[in-house]
Amino acid sequence: MAGRFDLNTTTLGQLLDDPEARAVIDELVPELPNHPMVGMAKGMPVATVLSFAGGQIDPDVLAQLKARITAL
Repeated sequence: MAGRFDLNTTTLGQLLDDPEARAVIDELVPELPNHPMVGMAKGMPVATVLSFAGGQIDPDVLAQLKARITAL
C-alpha cells in the first residue's frame, strides 16, 4: 500500500503541516523548518525542494528522509 505522500506532488507546506511528517523533518533536518527560504518553498513539491538542497543535506540523511516520509 502506498503512503499518504508522493514527494513529486506533495508540497513542502503540506509536510510541515502534518504532525507525523513534521516530526520526521524535525528529527532528520531540524534546520529546514526555520530556513530563510522555507516560506518561498512551501508551495513547491518536496522533490523539487530536495533537488535544490543538493549538497547541503547529507545523502544518507536525504535517503532516510525520503524513505520515512513515503512510508507514512
